[in-house]
Amino acid sequence: MSQPFPSFNSPLLNRRRFLSDAGIGLGAIALTSLLSRQGLLAANVSGKETIRPVIQPGSPYAPRQPHFTPKAKNVLVIFSSGGCSHLDTFDYKPELIRRHGQPMPGKEKLITFQGEQGALTKSPWEFRPRGKSGKMISDLVPHLGALADEMCFIHSMQGKTNTHGPGENFMSTCNALDGFPSMGAWVTYALGSEDQSLPAYVAIPDPRGKPQNSVNNWGPGFLPAAFQGTEFNATNPIRNLARPAAIPPKSDTATRGFLQKLNEHHAQRFPGDTELAARIASYELAARMQLTVPEVADLSSEPAHILKLYGADEGGSKVNETRAAYARNCILARRLLQKGVRFVQLFNGAYQTGGEGVSNWDGHKQLFKDYSLHGPVLDKPTAGLLIDLKQRGLLESTLVVWCTEFGRMPTFQKGAQGRDHNPSGFTCWMAGAGVKKGFSHGATDEFGYKSVDDVVTVYDLHATVLHLLGLDHERLTYYHNGLERRLTDVHGEVVKAVLA
Repeated sequence: MSQPFPSFNSPLLNRRRFLSDAGIGLGAIALTSLLSRQGLLAANVSGKETIRPVIQPGSPYAPRQPHFTPKAKNVLVIFSSGGCSHLDTFDYKPELIRRHGQPMPGKEKLITFQGEQGALTKSPWEFRPRGKSGKMISDLVPHLGALADEMCFIHSMQGKTNTHGPGENFMSTCNALDGFPSMGAWVTYALGSEDQSLPAYVAIPDPRGKPQNSVNNWGPGFLPAAFQGTEFNATNPIRNLARPAAIPPKSDTATRGFLQKLNEHHAQRFPGDTELAARIASYELAARMQLTVPEVADLSSEPAHILKLYGADEGGSKVNETRAAYARNCILARRLLQKGVRFVQLFNGAYQTGGEGVSNWDGHKQLFKDYSLHGPVLDKPTAGLLIDLKQRGLLESTLVVWCTEFGRMPTFQKGAQGRDHNPSGFTCWMAGAGVKKGFSHGATDEFGYKSVDDVVTVYDLHATVLHLLGLDHERLTYYHNGLERRLTDVHGEVVKAVLA
């Protein structure tokens, strides 16, 4: 016979039962943790066996084998901060031209990030067919347009947020919140590096400043700190690497040798101390970087024709000087890839207050004026980088990804001459190892407002990048806070249609 439900005067749980249940609960938590650490807990929704890389504390950057044969060995991500408009660059919409000045059908009272929307507005730049593929690309980026036959466009991207900080987070980490590992950190954790004298992962901020969410774009999150991106650029290389002038080279070499013996002695005394081994490895890498980073960041050996190709030799105006500074960062990216750096993240656009206009792609108020500055800065140097990678044979082993945190609206904001944020549909493109050339995948609607055909999420994009590196995004995990975490969380599918 079942027991009656206790009255309000009788406790639901007495002391003896509380202690018994608490003991069982704590034991279950401990057992779950042990099973998960040993890979015996069926917590992976994909149903696949998870694979955690085996990291040697004393050599966290040692090269590690991928899950399967990769198409790409290195990755270059070019991130245009601010939400670059797909409608003014790579996504041609004839209907937007035909209905210029009219309300968007069914969206006449649409309210977006900054408020009410006005009429549909065509791009101020003409679109023209480029290359043998005839891809329609805007006059805003003619140098990149000339390389259309090298590119694989994804026109059906969708994000999850219309705010810049979370948008950067989402594109860089697959999570809109702070504190999650960047894609570069995951790749470094999985594969290490072929070159032990340079960082495995380098982030190159725009010469005008950092992206809005700054280091979170290249941070390690809950992964070990060894896998975060190392930040420097051609204008401001890593500081404090050079030997002080007052210390003779012979003394410096002797000091290094003595320090190495001390480190070896400590490692022998404490063989199980993984934190000590990791710390020693970090110091040793820093010492090696004293020799390698100044050399790789010194562009004085670059011939004149290379500087001209990138636009790094230009000056005389604000646009030219900014373009030349970004161009030098592009050359630095190529030099790092040449040296075997696994993952390079190159930023185009920054967030800063004051000064003239904006230094990123956030074209709310005066899109034509702002983009007339940003387009030339991105265009020639980035095109020069692709050309240079190809002529050196590096594009065969390097995957290049151009991305932004979201797109822009096909309408102008009411009372303004610019476009509001739009995560519902935008464009990214890839080039190089493992992807189709002169190919377009997916589509937004007739106005470019929303992705409608073969929709690709940010999770899908990241899963595809990992796949090209020989990594299964469903099997690459890291145990954190009781969960087998992965870059793509519980989402993502490889976009097989773009694979060569």
